[in-house]
Parts: sequence; C-alpha cells; structure tokens
Amino acid sequence: MTDSDKIEAAVFRRLLAHLDERKDVQNIELMNLAGFCRNCLSKWYVAAAEEQGHSVEYEAAREKVYGMPYADWKARYQTEATAEQLAAFERNKPAD
Repeated sequence: MTDSDKIEAAVFRRLLAHLDERKDVQNIELMNLAGFCRNCLSKWYVAAAEEQGHSVEYEAAREKVYGMPYADWKARYQTEATAEQLAAFERNKPAD
C-alpha cells in the first residue's frame, strides 16, 4: 500500500466517523447540498471492491458506512423528509 493509499484510507475512515457523529444530518440533506449521501458511499464501496476483484454485498457496504445494519440506523435516526427537502431533491436530480 502506497503512502497515498494510506492517506486516502485514513480520510475515508475520518469521513465515516464524521458522518457517524452527525446522525442528525439526513441523507436527503446530503443529497440536496452535496449530491451524494451515505447510500452513495455504500454503492461506491461496492464498486471499488469490484474494481479490485473483490465481492462486497451492498448491505455489507451499508453496514460499514452506517456503522450498523441500515434497517437499525433508519429506525433510530432517519426522519421523514419535509416537502421542501423532497422538492429540492426533485429539482436537483440529474435528468435520465
């Protein structure tokens, strides 16, 4: 592993820790402001594993990103999206 790889891995771990500390920040808020969310990170994790010749199930990747099974995180921390958040999400969604 190169120094760059070690640094990038440390940054990823710090990002996960930061998101874990900010459970109050909802995925829809992340999507509306940054264009990605915890689920996106999970999908990127699966894709990166595949690029390296490994198989990681999406739910296992989500557990890594969320720090617990997704269903548990959702039940404990996810709130209902507001009408404003949903409208912003629809406005910012890329065209198919």
